[in-house]
Amino acid sequence: MRLFLVLATMLALTVPAEASASECAQVRVPGATKQQLSCLDDLTTTGTLATGHTVQADWAGLTSAGFPAPKGVPGIQIDGYFPDTSTANTAHGWNHDAQFVLRLPDRWNGGLVVSGSPGVRRQYANDRAIGDQVLAAGYAFAATDKGNTGTGFHTDGRRPGDALAEWNSRVTQLTIAAKAAVAHRYGRPPDRTLAAGMSNGGYLVRWQLENRPWLYDGGIDWEGTLWHEDGPNLFTFLPPAIKAYPAYAAGSEVAHQKILDAGFAPGSEFLWPYHNDVYWGLTQRIYQAEFDPAFTGDDYDYAARPPSVHHAVERISLTGRIGKPLITLHGTLDTLLPISRDSDVYRRMITEQGRAGLQRYYRIVDGNHVDGLYDAFPDKLRPIGPCFRTAFPALEGWLDGVRPPASATIPRADGDLATTCALG
Repeated sequence: MRLFLVLATMLALTVPAEASASECAQVRVPGATKQQLSCLDDLTTTGTLATGHTVQADWAGLTSAGFPAPKGVPGIQIDGYFPDTSTANTAHGWNHDAQFVLRLPDRWNGGLVVSGSPGVRRQYANDRAIGDQVLAAGYAFAATDKGNTGTGFHTDGRRPGDALAEWNSRVTQLTIAAKAAVAHRYGRPPDRTLAAGMSNGGYLVRWQLENRPWLYDGGIDWEGTLWHEDGPNLFTFLPPAIKAYPAYAAGSEVAHQKILDAGFAPGSEFLWPYHNDVYWGLTQRIYQAEFDPAFTGDDYDYAARPPSVHHAVERISLTGRIGKPLITLHGTLDTLLPISRDSDVYRRMITEQGRAGLQRYYRIVDGNHVDGLYDAFPDKLRPIGPCFRTAFPALEGWLDGVRPPASATIPRADGDLATTCALG
């Protein structure tokens, strides 16, 4: 850690705060094996989509069609990768994991936002939902593919849990390197470093603030995945829902109740067919392959699995012992990570650790796991992206001494839900 701070200071002494276009090639990301630098007229997706400096497939479906799209943020983009042995990420034709993107706006506000991708997506997955807003506000923005990607991510590593544990180390690695690169570009280290992410990226925010709080000033957790050895976790609520769904689809009230008992919210039934087809089975299968590769069969019972499986989950489990301010957003109709088995529980964990004062928890009525579904069900769902847009300045204010609104369940509101969300 000291080595990187010393490096950042040395770099700060040699590069002026306002680097010109001719100087942008001097910016380096410490530890990167490969880096490719581009000076761009616009770092937001409005510009990078046109120039090929983002990949729309990485962020497709994560925001609603009406989500605000800022533009006109000139600066430097650095694409690259850190040393790694896995090769699933094919971006740039590199066939190399541990890829990252770092964007450095010309008009810098002194801050840095670091993010890990949701699901098993690549490093551009947060460009639209998170990167656009923070870049428009003047922050530098860094994102990682977490060190392994795709539905075969579990093939990385030598023992169960290794692939997911790498996600955490890659966010830490990028945060340290990005701080030094920011100092190189602007002549001083960032005044403020924030973590932000959704789904698996939200889990990474939680883990970083629990285990590496000295690297950050705060974070926003957008429906983060809850991993806990004793449950709840994906293995305690997905298997019973998957098992009961065929009978539910055939009209069984008993099966319907079993899915509700697993934790899925009443009123979310209209989302069950889609999630059964797209998410539930695939999610259980790839994570079971990561933590319990010896399992064969269809009826998964986490409680009955060997201690080695529980130990593998314990390695990456959360504790609730956050060390910096955290804002958590979660939708009441999340049908992949049901709120009653995820963020409601994480809130209790934080409280039990005596850290409740460090969290604000906003339960978004009618929010679900991916905002793209709002376009299909605008009368039943609410996108969470606009709530992130509100939560981000609330976190900034909190760090400046202005307390954000108290934790609350945010009711569905009138007006343009695709662009607005009041947390107070």
